[in-house]
Amino acid sequence: MGSHRKPRGRTALLHSPAARRGAVSVGAAALASMTLLTQAASADDEEPPGIEEQRDRAEAARERALEVREEVDRLYREAGTATQHYNEAQEAVDEQQDTVDQLLTEAAQETERVNEARRALGSFAAAQYRTGGGGALSDTAALLLSSDPRAFFDRTHTLDRLGDSQQQALADYTERQQAAAARGEEAGAALAALEERQAELQAQQESVQAMLAEARAMLDELSAEEQAELDELERLEREEAERRAAEAERQRQERERLAAEEAAAAEAEAEAEAAEPPAEETSETSEAPAPDASGAEAAIAFAEAQLGKPYVWGATGPNSYDCSGLTQAAWRAAGVELPRVTWDQVNAGTRISRDALQPGDLVFFYDDISHVGLYVGDGMMIHAPKPGAVVRYESIDYMPFYAGVRPS
Repeated sequence: MGSHRKPRGRTALLHSPAARRGAVSVGAAALASMTLLTQAASADDEEPPGIEEQRDRAEAARERALEVREEVDRLYREAGTATQHYNEAQEAVDEQQDTVDQLLTEAAQETERVNEARRALGSFAAAQYRTGGGGALSDTAALLLSSDPRAFFDRTHTLDRLGDSQQQALADYTERQQAAAARGEEAGAALAALEERQAELQAQQESVQAMLAEARAMLDELSAEEQAELDELERLEREEAERRAAEAERQRQERERLAAEEAAAAEAEAEAEAAEPPAEETSETSEAPAPDASGAEAAIAFAEAQLGKPYVWGATGPNSYDCSGLTQAAWRAAGVELPRVTWDQVNAGTRISRDALQPGDLVFFYDDISHVGLYVGDGMMIHAPKPGAVVRYESIDYMPFYAGVRPS
């Protein structure tokens, strides 16, 4: 009989346990491969985890840096203005101290004159005692201790017996006593004024310190990332200011070149036609005299020697400076004495437009004239910028320009 057993083919093998286990393994592997391929494809369309968060953090750091920069700049500007008030108050205190010292010296001298006159009167009283002119030795002591010798002599009935020299001595004493009292009153009033101005100076000092402390606290609160953003912002602004300054200087030089060419052409034409002598050249920007080259060079040389020294509000050197302290010291080295504060320095010479600036000119900034630097050419200046910074070169376009002044 033929066998009814069917040959074991692929179908049977697939239904076997081993085959089923193999099929599952192959399916799992295929599924895993498909999953990996899908994830790989998705990775091409989506950013890896963390990038978006980093972008958000960077944007937040930039925004925070801008906010802090704006607020710190405001505080520094207000501190700069307050520093000028402080410098002004310091000048007033110094002047008042000189007045007080002078008056106290004069009061002491007047007191000594009073004592001399009192001793002269005492000698007359002692002489009267020795010659039996009345009174007693104790009267001499009373006279020396009396605040009103004339009343003493009236009381002792000796005024009418005084000779001419004695009368003169008494008159000298009275006059000197009155002068000493008046000088003492002046000294007292001056001392009271000094104390008042010292209180104003203290208030100015506390105001500046408070603003600087607030600015410092804000900067200290910045994270490393925020500080890096702030540094980058300042770097970009400085580069842009330098670029603008260089362009402005290039345009100024171009204008000067064209003006020189026009003047030369006009002179040549006049000579060729044997016409009248050429008219004097006029400046389109300023009629100020040219700066003294030696003075400007001395001022700039001094300022360059201070590069790297720290800004300290109220400082006038030699180890640190504020803005007006630096310019005052620089021009003092050139033999020119400038006032102490920016509000006075801006009136200490001839006003110069920005286009007419020459090395050595003073350059002032902001509407309240709270900052000043020393122009060195090519759109650059040397100045003491702000707390935490040092004396350095800076573009004059870094701050809002107010005016130029040529010291005289």
